[in-house]
Amino acid sequence: MINGVECNSIEEVRSNIDRIDCQIVTLLAQRGAYVKQAARFKKTTTDVKAPQRVEQVISKVVTLSVELGANPTVTEQVYRAMMAGFINAELTEHAALQGDAPPQPGSREGLHKSASSLDFTLGPMK
Repeated sequence: MINGVECNSIEEVRSNIDRIDCQIVTLLAQRGAYVKQAARFKKTTTDVKAPQRVEQVISKVVTLSVELGANPTVTEQVYRAMMAGFINAELTEHAALQGDAPPQPGSREGLHKSASSLDFTLGPMK
């Protein structure tokens, strides 16, 4: 068990999962702040999507997952979904910096664009 605690009840398990979820969301907020900054340094939407970088990150985290005893399939799935979401956010930020008017998040157009980008980014699972 990686830094885990042997739990004696489902409530204790859930309490620990809730604590970890809080840490994960905190880290997502931090990662998101860096992603927003990254948009300033990229010239094109292709630079933002960066499929080679996506695959580089996936390879790195799957290897780390194995080293840490985590499930590499779950790690890959989570990272592909997370990166797709961050790429969508970065595309919006990039468009704003370029003076484009992207669809508002949650609008029909925004949801359609997000789904299209998500399909592109996730790609096939290994």
